[in-house]
Amino acid sequence: MHNPRHPQVLPVRAGVSPSCVVLPTRGQGSMLDFLAQRLPMVAREQWRQRMHAGDVVDERGRCVAPEQPFEGGLRLYYYRSLSAEPVLPFAPTLLHQDPHLVVADKPHFMPVTPSGRYLQHTLLVRLKRQLGLPQLSPVHRIDRDTAGLVLLSVQQCTRGAYQALFRERRITKHYEAIAPWRADVAFPRDHTSRIEPGPQFFRMQEVPGPPNSHTHMQLLAVAGDWAHYRLSPSTGKRHQLRVHMAALGLPLRNDPFYPVVDDPPPGDYSRPLQLLARSLEFVDPLSGERRVFESERRLAMPPGE
Repeated sequence: MHNPRHPQVLPVRAGVSPSCVVLPTRGQGSMLDFLAQRLPMVAREQWRQRMHAGDVVDERGRCVAPEQPFEGGLRLYYYRSLSAEPVLPFAPTLLHQDPHLVVADKPHFMPVTPSGRYLQHTLLVRLKRQLGLPQLSPVHRIDRDTAGLVLLSVQQCTRGAYQALFRERRITKHYEAIAPWRADVAFPRDHTSRIEPGPQFFRMQEVPGPPNSHTHMQLLAVAGDWAHYRLSPSTGKRHQLRVHMAALGLPLRNDPFYPVVDDPPPGDYSRPLQLLARSLEFVDPLSGERRVFESERRLAMPPGE
């Protein structure tokens, strides 16, 4: 195979890196048959047009023809595109840039990477285009609904050193949240539990078993029925902070998933989830310098409540 891990077969185009799909070992029919069946969100005729335009290539860098026979185990590369994409009326803030790291302050509602209905209006694609950095890649992720800090790696050759900070828990993460206040729930506290995917693919849940998640929680301020919290996770399970707070009977303000699904209609940006990735602290693995980054965004207590 032609360098299957990092094939240079298609360049970044308009900030979008090529996507990859691997053919199974066994199969039959044509390459067009495979793509139309495996990725049906793109119509068969659209796949044919893309292939004739040279926008589908194999791992050897050769254009793939629609009638080309199925070849088991082969990697195909193509550009993801959307016929229509919501325009987000928000922009990220660039807090830091050096030869190895970019730190961005992400607004609510913006995905970090292309997914679902979003491609050009994602943090990664916007920054690739804005900064002219084709190898830019997030070192970690935060939810689309969450605002705040995201670290991105500039160079592939040094990316692993920064990813290890999260994997080996050598980075301190502080979040802030607005949620109900209850006198019967004492703070500060540590919350541990086992979090696994729930019946709905987009939600997580606490289940019996050895804990795989931990969050230190502090109360910062109280105003009526609401409170301002500081949440410091030492693990990074999906939706961890949202699940932990909901488990205490303190669901985050405007949470569309917990404790019940109440997703706003498309284009409604009036109820941002009150969760902010506030700060990141770590020792830079390349320079040995202590780094502290803080979001410029703020959460606000509900008025008059």
